[in-house]
Amino acid sequence: MQRRHIIAAFAALSIAGTLPAAAAAKDLKVGATAGPHAAIVAEAAKVARTRGLKVKVVEFTDYITPNQALEDGALDVVVYQHEPFLNNYNKQRGTHLAKIANAVVQPMGLYSNRIRSLKAIPNGARIAIPNDPTNSGRALLLLQNAGLITLRSGVDGSKAVLADIKSNPRRLKIIELEAALLPRSLDDADVTAIPMNYVISAGLSPKKQGFFFEDLKAPFALMIIASRENNRSDASVRAFVKAYQSEPVRTFIIKTFKGAVNPAW
Repeated sequence: MQRRHIIAAFAALSIAGTLPAAAAAKDLKVGATAGPHAAIVAEAAKVARTRGLKVKVVEFTDYITPNQALEDGALDVVVYQHEPFLNNYNKQRGTHLAKIANAVVQPMGLYSNRIRSLKAIPNGARIAIPNDPTNSGRALLLLQNAGLITLRSGVDGSKAVLADIKSNPRRLKIIELEAALLPRSLDDADVTAIPMNYVISAGLSPKKQGFFFEDLKAPFALMIIASRENNRSDASVRAFVKAYQSEPVRTFIIKTFKGAVNPAW
């Protein structure tokens, strides 16, 4: 009977998001890209600490290194990507990473220092997009939704490449750049497709410089929390998710980002 009481108490603590002392001994390492993701994870770390879990936030400036560090065991959790990117990463690299929860909604948009509407984009305009496989396809799908290009029939948006462009009536010159460099390209490119985390970290304004965005329900706009398949059920990982998806973190997101980033739980 006493054994059953101990097991029940352990389960109750885990459900509440508070770790038993034995499980809290190991610090959790959580990777996030610099900007909104890192700021939100840092806020979740504060909540986690009040519940007995120490979280170390590790910042990155690219999309590849965090997942590799997670697969190698240098990180326990990452927060920075959408599920199509994760699935493509697993397929391309043979990794074993898994979505464990929703994080936030961050739509990609078209930005410019000179242009304020789709109609104002001139023939032959230079359009910069991300160069990583999934976000490149995501940007091409955004351009198609904006009516600027047409992709080959049947192509999966997450897998689209420049060669999949069927029609380009304005003869746009589409240039692929590393995502972190996209905000700087606004000085040279006419229009740039930028993921929201890099928009915010660069101090850009979605309202002033952005003029066309993904639908908030688009699968690419939903950012996720991921871990390895072999640690997704760990008590510390579950406790971090509960801390991330807590009311204090929700309030932080709403007050800090004012609609540019929204909670997805």
